[in-house]
Amino acid sequence: MVLTLGVTCQIGQVVYLRELLMVFHGNELALGIILAAWMIWVAIGSRLGAAVLRRNDDVLRLLRLNAVLVALLLPVTVLLIRLLPGLFDVPPGALLSLSDMALASLAVMAPSTVLLGAQFVLLARLWRDSHNAVDASGAARTYVGEAAGNVAGGLLFTLFLVHHLNSFQAIVLVAALLLISVLYVSHRRWCLVPAVASLAVLPFLPQVDWWSSQLQWRLMARDYRLLETYQSRYGTISVLQHHDQHSFFQSGHLIFSTGGDSELGVGLEEQEAVTLAHLSMSQHRDPQRVLLIGGGLRGTLREIVRYPVQRIDYVELDEILIGAALPHLAAGTRDALADSRVRLIHSDGRLYIKTTTTLYDLIIVDVPDPTTAVLNRFYTEEFFSEAAARLEPDGILVVGAVSTPDLRGSAIANRNATIYHTLRRVFPDVLPMGERFLFYFAAKRSGQISADVMTLMRRFFDRGVEAPGFSAGHFAVLLDPGPLQRINWVLRNHGRTRGAHLEPPPGSPLLPGTIEEIRRLEEDLPAVQERFFVNSDFRPIGYYHTLVFWNVLARGDQATALRWIARVQRWWIAPPLLVILAVAVLLRGVRGGNRRAGTRFALLCAVFTTGLSTMAMQIALLFAFQSIYGFVYEMVGLIVAVFMAGLALGAWLTQSFVPDRSDRRVLAAVQGAVALFAAGTGIALPWAAGLSSAAAVFVIFCVITFFAGVLNGADFPLAAACYLALDGRPERSTAAVYGVELLGACCGAAVASAVIAPVFGIVACCLLATFGNGTAFVVLGISGVRTGREYA
Repeated sequence: MVLTLGVTCQIGQVVYLRELLMVFHGNELALGIILAAWMIWVAIGSRLGAAVLRRNDDVLRLLRLNAVLVALLLPVTVLLIRLLPGLFDVPPGALLSLSDMALASLAVMAPSTVLLGAQFVLLARLWRDSHNAVDASGAARTYVGEAAGNVAGGLLFTLFLVHHLNSFQAIVLVAALLLISVLYVSHRRWCLVPAVASLAVLPFLPQVDWWSSQLQWRLMARDYRLLETYQSRYGTISVLQHHDQHSFFQSGHLIFSTGGDSELGVGLEEQEAVTLAHLSMSQHRDPQRVLLIGGGLRGTLREIVRYPVQRIDYVELDEILIGAALPHLAAGTRDALADSRVRLIHSDGRLYIKTTTTLYDLIIVDVPDPTTAVLNRFYTEEFFSEAAARLEPDGILVVGAVSTPDLRGSAIANRNATIYHTLRRVFPDVLPMGERFLFYFAAKRSGQISADVMTLMRRFFDRGVEAPGFSAGHFAVLLDPGPLQRINWVLRNHGRTRGAHLEPPPGSPLLPGTIEEIRRLEEDLPAVQERFFVNSDFRPIGYYHTLVFWNVLARGDQATALRWIARVQRWWIAPPLLVILAVAVLLRGVRGGNRRAGTRFALLCAVFTTGLSTMAMQIALLFAFQSIYGFVYEMVGLIVAVFMAGLALGAWLTQSFVPDRSDRRVLAAVQGAVALFAAGTGIALPWAAGLSSAAAVFVIFCVITFFAGVLNGADFPLAAACYLALDGRPERSTAAVYGVELLGACCGAAVASAVIAPVFGIVACCLLATFGNGTAFVVLGISGVRTGREYA
């Protein structure tokens, strides 16, 4: 039964996570919020379970009732998650605020997760009774068994369920497994009933999945009709129709839209792609080898093949997305995909850039705005450096992002200035142009990029290009000197003063000067404030600015919480740590029987900080994995399985080889080890990200994740035994330690993902863990690290 609890928790958590990410438009800030909501309810459930046991000690009966309720609530919760968009009055496509995501996660997961938390305490009591134990060994064994079940659930989900079953099918099978395991112990003759029932309803669940998906999209985009859904390893692909427009979403996030099959003109949906293609091709003197990352299905590739180039490498990550889009593409786009000069490459754009040896005249990055950590990877200093290495000496890199006329508003100015300053860290010459959409052209040497209308028009005419949606007259509009000069002046000047990210951009002079004059003046400007205006893999500030912009654009003043995050200072961590140390010192001075309070405080402090630190490191690892590999959707089950394997091993080693687990000296040693390990992880992650071998990076990630689990697993049996020596009541001690550890993990997940990672960077999450467990180590020392038997 303990193994089944672990399997149920793991698969349930991953299914909830994937479904909620769909509602939250793939926003990775929600990862920590969802995990925090899960853990806080499990912590509350463990305390409630201990309270119920004090009034009713019929454990098997309680377990049967618990299992039945969990089995019923799991699929109901999936349905409720899909209905969540109806609870929020937001425009279609708008991102939910942090508070909306937190409230939604807390509300929808509460019933099932509280019951799962209570189940842990019930199983610990059952294990203790079956072995006639009076110590905390039942809790430790339950902890190990649950972790082993988590491993099995993570592997089962990653290797089988995600590829072959929808969410309802996966969750119903897990619910049946939970019921079978409980009935096998208490009413063996009934254990086949859940198996037969689940197999009977399984064929009907695809219809339930389709009906609930249709209902979800009617709530999210009322004017659109859901045509198809596809399960991909990178996320659920949804195809929606509005009149003759087809829009393609992945994990709830808009990838691109097409404007029908007409070849007589270009739809509004594709005009941006058409402009990007022709501006890019005209900027280079003689483009022969072109690399296109993304965007080929929305019209960019169709326009590029109109030019007399030798070779076009088109990188599109998801093969299933290509198959889903083909029936809805214009004939010209389908013909472009079949062009002999086009080489379609199914790979991650970052990975391809990192591993290819081909040099290109032109690299065009046509991906959506960096509203997720996955997309932010294509706007970082590391990616721009990798792209520069794949360009010919006269090559040009092109990226783009949504904007507003004259960069009105601090949110959009912050984001677009960040892209500009990040490009300038790598390229000596960068020229942005456009109004509602900014095109950034970056060259490895000066003189390659032109803002001269006549030069670009001549190149366009000389190449004999005929394009229904673009003409030579577009160059005069796009390179109108007034807007072009104002935008360049603002982007080059913004972000150079302390606190610039909190203020509107400086207004440009009435006559900013020519582009050449603006370029020369830039050399004398103050240095850029890197923390808020240079985007990197390990400090994704561009991602943060984009979230603020889209929240302001779609929801007015609803970005209050996100704006507040930018005001957080590094020194804010000091006061709570000093308060903890002060409390420990004061309690140390208390004499007599009240000395227990100081020891209890130190133990709970150690448990809390271990939960916080471990989850902060997990968030750091997930963000780093996302930055390097570009997808965590499929691999989240495997990543957690590796962590849980380490956790099970750590708990087993402590249970098997530590003779006196109530010895607080051992617990203190574990706190010190966690602090040192977190500091080492902060050093190792940036180093690992620079390795050229994707396999080597993956192995390093798995090793770090595994040993983080080992240390976390070693902590629980020690803390439970030390606390039991103080309290003397096994179930209450188990619930207290388990609940406080989960509360710490809840805080670590929320703070690391929503505050620290986007603003201070991924390494700062590891430093938080270092300071947290370092403080716990000192607190244990202050309280005295003698054996817990002194209180027995």
